[in-house]
Amino acid sequence: MKTILLLVGKTNDKHFAAGINDYASRISHYMPFEIQTIPELKNTKSLSEEQQKTMEGELIMKQLQPSDTVVLLDEHGKEMRSIEYASWLQRTANNARRLVFIIGGPYGFSPSVYQRANDKISLSRMTFSHQMVRLIFTEQLYRACTIIKNEPYHHE
Repeated sequence: MKTILLLVGKTNDKHFAAGINDYASRISHYMPFEIQTIPELKNTKSLSEEQQKTMEGELIMKQLQPSDTVVLLDEHGKEMRSIEYASWLQRTANNARRLVFIIGGPYGFSPSVYQRANDKISLSRMTFSHQMVRLIFTEQLYRACTIIKNEPYHHE
């Protein structure tokens, strides 16, 4: 199974990018993992939030394959403790050829992306910048990998 983190817009903060790259490298020791970035929309000042979500949604949908298991990182998704997430990941991975996690743009996802999603997860009830979510998510994916392998990174 291949795992993909699909992002809208590049990671601008070099400190976050370094952390994300570090965790991505660690994750790849456990599973095939890659980060794919959809370029940010240009000239968005003249677009409404809905228009932006629709345009981003079209770009997201082009990256997906019919057999993908799609998971949105979304504030309305289910919240899990790290151990629960590791169990969820293991179950989900057993039934997926490609597991695609998506972090959307600043206004969330279009209806078509929500309809395509197999699941939604939330990292927290708190709001984080999209840049920070990328780092937190990659750390949690790495943590889940170590929990699944019963390695000492995670402590109860």
